[in-house]
Amino acid sequence: MSAIVGIYHLNKKKVSCEERTQMMDALSEYPADKTNIWHKDHIFMGCHAQHITEESISEILPFYDAERGLTITADAIIDNRDELFEYLAIEKRNQKEMSDSQLIMHAYCKWGEAALNYLIGDYAFVIWDERKQKLFGARDPSGYRTLYYYHSHTLFAFSTTIEPLLTLTGIKPELNEQWLAEYLAISGMIDTLDARMTPYLKIEQIPPFHLFTLDKSKIKLEKYGSFHPKERLKLRSNQEYIEAFQDVFHKAVNAKLRTFRGVGSQLSGGLDSGSVASFAARELREDSKSLHTFTYVPTSDFVDYTPSHLIPDERDLVKKTVNYVGGMQDCYYNFMGRNSYSEIDHYLDVMEMPYKFLENSFWLSGMFEQAHNLDLGVLLNGDRGNFTISWGSSTPYFAMLIKKFRWIHFQREFNQYCERTRSSRSRLMPFILKSGFPSLNQLFKKSSSATQSIINPNFATDTKIFSKLKDYRFNRSGWFATQNAYKQRKILFEDILPWNAGNTLDCKLSLRYRLWKRDPTNDLRVVRFCLSLPEDQYVQDGLDRALVRKATKQYLPDSIRLNQSTRGIQAADWIQRMIPVWPAFVNEAKQLCKETRLLEYIDGDTIASFVKHAEKGPSQEYARFEYSLLMRCLIVNRFLKKFN
Repeated sequence: MSAIVGIYHLNKKKVSCEERTQMMDALSEYPADKTNIWHKDHIFMGCHAQHITEESISEILPFYDAERGLTITADAIIDNRDELFEYLAIEKRNQKEMSDSQLIMHAYCKWGEAALNYLIGDYAFVIWDERKQKLFGARDPSGYRTLYYYHSHTLFAFSTTIEPLLTLTGIKPELNEQWLAEYLAISGMIDTLDARMTPYLKIEQIPPFHLFTLDKSKIKLEKYGSFHPKERLKLRSNQEYIEAFQDVFHKAVNAKLRTFRGVGSQLSGGLDSGSVASFAARELREDSKSLHTFTYVPTSDFVDYTPSHLIPDERDLVKKTVNYVGGMQDCYYNFMGRNSYSEIDHYLDVMEMPYKFLENSFWLSGMFEQAHNLDLGVLLNGDRGNFTISWGSSTPYFAMLIKKFRWIHFQREFNQYCERTRSSRSRLMPFILKSGFPSLNQLFKKSSSATQSIINPNFATDTKIFSKLKDYRFNRSGWFATQNAYKQRKILFEDILPWNAGNTLDCKLSLRYRLWKRDPTNDLRVVRFCLSLPEDQYVQDGLDRALVRKATKQYLPDSIRLNQSTRGIQAADWIQRMIPVWPAFVNEAKQLCKETRLLEYIDGDTIASFVKHAEKGPSQEYARFEYSLLMRCLIVNRFLKKFN
């Protein structure tokens, strides 16, 4: 794992010692096992390396191959090494010591830009092709590693983080108002629709699943692949689908265990993280190693206000998985004394931009800290499982069966589902009809949804943000215009690259705590496999999320594997945690109404209404979403002060 930087003077001006030093010094806040630079006349590359895999210990970055006229600097872990060794005809005696960056370079030599069609893993890299006088680089499909850049008619500079770019002469920290408009208008957890933008004008980033080439001062940026498979998978039996899933998931998990240090996994009481941890623990046990698990639990004084089907404290559920699987050293953390408000400055420093995951902020970084203290190299998670391995909500599936006139199949599955979950048929049917026939919503009482907007209407008009949302198939509330779950899933994987913000956090926390967070549920092979399956593999025999439930038999206890009645809820105590700092939170919120610059972007009347409610004191029963929006306003205001 590395932080990489580079400069290319397009006017052939030599890269100065001061420029090289400034960029490398900006990375000094991160721990490093090794730092190195390479420069030649008008081009410079640097690497701030952290050793995660055995191969990285002896890896030389940047690496210059004089014979081929190529230089590479990379932040990469490649998962399909054995497959690439075969494709590239790498001799057996050279495989063990070959670094991932050299493997990328070999792939580039054989396939050129098409090499990206063969790479699986997490990566951001840049190659200088001396003979062609061309820069070529890419970012992995989900954006697990970041790559920012600045481009003018005389200069191209790139970096894993934003700060090194701001050290260069002529690059001023100017606010990108279009980025801010998207951040404010989108009510959900997605920061922006355009993954190329950053909050800094003139500083952009390579979006996930994109490559760039810089040739004769012209930059070309294009998407190089797709999550969606080329064809649907058709097997002969349910058992064959189960075995195929187990095979691809096993490969994905095993590939992400590659480290010479310890391995950990975030673990809740559900299917996604449980599946990851179970597969990982089995593999590690064969090497006489344990899996360290990390579970967040509420504080001991937490007053549970949640409905009975939600479980804020998943400790007992996790224990069932741990005891059943074995080979795990389980730890439970409540991060007493930490809260979302007190974490703001820390996260603005880490992210280099405003963020939205404030409710979980205190334990997300806390997990990294604890994993770092145990000298772990990899921290597993199952963050994307809802859209991949555990896809399969019953409601949209039943609606689809009705719309396709598959009434006999619907009746059978619906009855089995109601029997398994002990649900009322008359209670479920309105939800099914609303899912499949949105025009019928007026016949049923609509559930409340978080649709309040905090963006200043004039700012929204000036930036034409709502027109852009419409173009991306979002409504004015900043969420999907379609209620069709299948269309939403397609948009998430095709259009808006939703993983960008969350994976930016993972990358930057990884650098800070010297470990790599990895998600087998979002492995490219796993995603394509899951998207290739017929929908009846996901809802079957009265089971929602049927495939993973069946595939984890012998891997998870039945009480976890077949649970369809309850689910965990993370950070349910985030408001209660803020009670000691509530007066400070409210006082700062009051000042927002006096911040002239902030009010250019945020609706002052909306802020005032939020503050009025907050002055009454924290309430778990109050609309928690409005507290979140008020916190977002605070975060944006503190960020704006960086530009003063």
